[in-house]
Amino acid sequence: MKINYNIFMEETIENLKTSGIVSTLLLHSCCAPCSSSVIKRLAPHFKLTVFYYNPNIDSDNEYKKRAEEQQRLIEIYNAQKLFPIPVRIITAEYSPEAFYTIAKGYENCREGGERCFRCYHLRLSITAEAAQKNGFDYFCSTLSVSPLKNAEKINKIGSALSTENCRWLSSDFKKKNGYLSSIELSKRFGLYRQDYCGCIYSKNERADFERHKRERELLQPVKTEM
Repeated sequence: MKINYNIFMEETIENLKTSGIVSTLLLHSCCAPCSSSVIKRLAPHFKLTVFYYNPNIDSDNEYKKRAEEQQRLIEIYNAQKLFPIPVRIITAEYSPEAFYTIAKGYENCREGGERCFRCYHLRLSITAEAAQKNGFDYFCSTLSVSPLKNAEKINKIGSALSTENCRWLSSDFKKKNGYLSSIELSKRFGLYRQDYCGCIYSKNERADFERHKRERELLQPVKTEM
């Protein structure tokens, strides 16, 4: 039976509201567009800090560009005073060697396969470590907002990293039109929205897809009017 992780999240939030507790939450973010709708869901209920850590990204320039957009989005939200407590951000240093270490031997996996699962674990384990070190009550990730990401795998990894003092917030942010909302918010704020996940392997896979698409279009017979 498929688990609805969104229901678990809503139950946790409702229990916190009933108790009157405003817990701290460290939210791993893959990029500004994906975080746009997730922040809007979580910030009304938590003391929220966004943790930008993505060693999978293929270049230093791309990493900085996405980090700057993440910062800009948070500044927009805070300037609008949408949430009871301003959102904070922690930007980790770019460390691609960590990604290439865990990806070794899995370079030829298609996106959504074992290489991606190992990447989930890398990013979530560092997030959990940072959350525990800095005394956060909860941690979670924006990753599940994407239709291309495996929410069940993300939640299983997060749950395994959970401790009594720093708990994983079960979630599936694509639910309740989360992904569609992220697209709309990205357009509204003019966010830089990339067309690949971030790593060189997903970038190459995307380029191959586009090339094959163009080749198929060129092979289509030309329609002529009779």
